[in-house]
Amino acid sequence: MMQTINWQTIEEAKKAALEVLLHNAHGPFHGLPRTAGWGYPEPYTRDLMFSILGIAVSGNQKLLKSIRSVLETLAKNQTEHGHIPSLVHDKEDRGASDSTPLFLLGVGIFRKITAEHDFLQEAVSKALTWMAYQCPADRYLVAQQPTSDWRDEQWVIGYGLFVNTLVYSYLRLLGQHERAEEVRHEIRRFTVTGGAMHHHVHEGFVVKHKPYYAFWSYKIYSSERFDLLGNSLAILSGIASPTRAEEMVSWIEEECAAMREKGELAVDLPPNFFPYIKPEDPDW
Repeated sequence: MMQTINWQTIEEAKKAALEVLLHNAHGPFHGLPRTAGWGYPEPYTRDLMFSILGIAVSGNQKLLKSIRSVLETLAKNQTEHGHIPSLVHDKEDRGASDSTPLFLLGVGIFRKITAEHDFLQEAVSKALTWMAYQCPADRYLVAQQPTSDWRDEQWVIGYGLFVNTLVYSYLRLLGQHERAEEVRHEIRRFTVTGGAMHHHVHEGFVVKHKPYYAFWSYKIYSSERFDLLGNSLAILSGIASPTRAEEMVSWIEEECAAMREKGELAVDLPPNFFPYIKPEDPDW
């Protein structure tokens, strides 16, 4: 059982997070929320969509009203074919691979907490169609252009773990369970190794002899560096089995302990991405 001191820490963190969300609820761009309390004043889509996770559990009516405005503005600024812009108020700021799946995730959560089951249905339908066409093989995993997600200049080539965990999650929230199962099935395939891709063999994200999923995978290529955000979403969404999830958490703890011993990690928090990319590495 969790000790009292843990609950006190959690309550303090919750209080601080709520204060930041309320501080950010009204920004300088059309009254939309600002992305960072004392930093970015712009309303960035991906950040505000992630904030829905906290807003949903808070039940705060001011925040719910604020995020409703965000979702409705995104729907208004959606492109003809269903793509969602990176800046909520700027329909011309396009090209992100994660803005559209995050919008669908956000609407799915908002529908769940408000019981408005048809909220922004037209925009949702267009966004789902857009995402269906992001699969170059016309199956279930979606691909992306390099440097098109939240990592900015860090390359993700082909099928990225982070974006595909979002796809699985919004499909579940929107009740498309059959397609969600197909996405999970494809994620659970092994990455292709050995320099050859055989007929009828399709790439996935499972790394041999490791409990976590690959950073990205495409044909015979993949990155086995650890993506904390993507793998955390794989655990939270249920893509990873309970056994794999437990093994992954243990592996993270062991790797972080080893990094601290080597002087590569200064705090008791896991890095979002490791092993670190160094100048002598081919992907530097």
